[in-house]
Amino acid sequence: MLKIFNTAKNKKIDFIPINKDEVTMYVCGPTVYDYIHIGNARPIIVFDVLYRLLSSIYPSVKYVRNITDIDDKINSKALQNNETIFELTKRTENQFIKDYKDLNAIKPDIEPRATEHIDEMIEMIQQLIENKNAYEAKKHVLFRVKSWDKYGKFANKSYDEQEHGARVEVADYKQDPADFVLWKPSSDDEPSWDSPWGKGRPGWHIECSAMVKKHLGENFDIHGGGLDLIFPHHQNEIAQSCCANKSDKFANYWMHNGFLMSEGQKMSKSLGNFYTINELLNEFSGNAIRLVLLSTHYRKPLDFTKSKLIEAENLINKLSDFINKNKNEKQDENIDEFKNALCDDLNTPLAISIMWKYQKENQIGKLLKSIELLGFDIKNSDKSQIPQEIKELAEKRNQAKIEKNFAESDKIRNKIKQLGYEIKDTPNGYEINKI
Repeated sequence: MLKIFNTAKNKKIDFIPINKDEVTMYVCGPTVYDYIHIGNARPIIVFDVLYRLLSSIYPSVKYVRNITDIDDKINSKALQNNETIFELTKRTENQFIKDYKDLNAIKPDIEPRATEHIDEMIEMIQQLIENKNAYEAKKHVLFRVKSWDKYGKFANKSYDEQEHGARVEVADYKQDPADFVLWKPSSDDEPSWDSPWGKGRPGWHIECSAMVKKHLGENFDIHGGGLDLIFPHHQNEIAQSCCANKSDKFANYWMHNGFLMSEGQKMSKSLGNFYTINELLNEFSGNAIRLVLLSTHYRKPLDFTKSKLIEAENLINKLSDFINKNKNEKQDENIDEFKNALCDDLNTPLAISIMWKYQKENQIGKLLKSIELLGFDIKNSDKSQIPQEIKELAEKRNQAKIEKNFAESDKIRNKIKQLGYEIKDTPNGYEINKI
């Protein structure tokens, strides 16, 4: 049984999906104004492992991770770079995609962009106004915090903490200082869309609520992100979604990864400990970065250092050598002990220790399966070492095609993709490749 530490309950509980045939998961993605740094990579890798684990347990997993491509930080950076917002976001998004692929993270099933969901945001804002949870003032639309008596409960914040934590500017058009922006007017040099309140753009929080509703519905299984997003972002998501939908349900489980320090201090360019993934990948492998980030439990703070990367790179190289020397060994592939560790709130440090035990005991079958679930891409290993589970699924898909059961064939293809492989049909049948 998979157990998850649910932030909303502040305890570890059994995971019971809404639909046992398809688990739904949404993770807050990047704001594409700059290249992602090592802190941004932690949730990418943590939830990639969760995606792999869920895919090994359930028939289907629908994983959505958004891309925020409209934001004040984007506007400022584009102006600073003397480029258009489109040029900046496209270039940065392309680098983000390359970075997470180099980290061997599986592409989510859906990667919605905020700018492609403006209509859904406007519709949700209109519903909030109709429900008396939001109001228009001086071409702004704001969420009325005191209209929802549960506001602050999720983040465990008092009213004074809400006002301080939101870091919003004092504005005379606000009915309450803690009210937050759903829509705001744009100046001539800022991106804008037509709306019932004039030309403008959405606030940050409403973007995720609108994308979640479109792609996963009003109630879904898991919402993930960094600990820093609990307040105000996730608290505001819950408030506006529940109020717009007139429901007390949103995400059933909330998972948050802990903070990351760099070289013992807060990451800062002035301190010389600010590392982008792009820069790190010029020196180290994606496997080494994954190993460092997964060697500490996802909920605990992590001190990231280059010395840890050097050590991790050496371990990965030894692991790769071991696998290549023993790749023809056929052994037991039962990894219940390993999966039980991951099923205990994604205990990757324990799972990694079990992986090393498999290596020490020369349990090559178990080792390969555990490596796959943790998402390591061991170079130069023979393609014949594709896990037996993937081979069996591929054969089932082939049989479904022969029987012209194309719905079943597509379902199995998606399952294989979720496990990190793809099927390519060939004139002689099919071939299996790692994504």
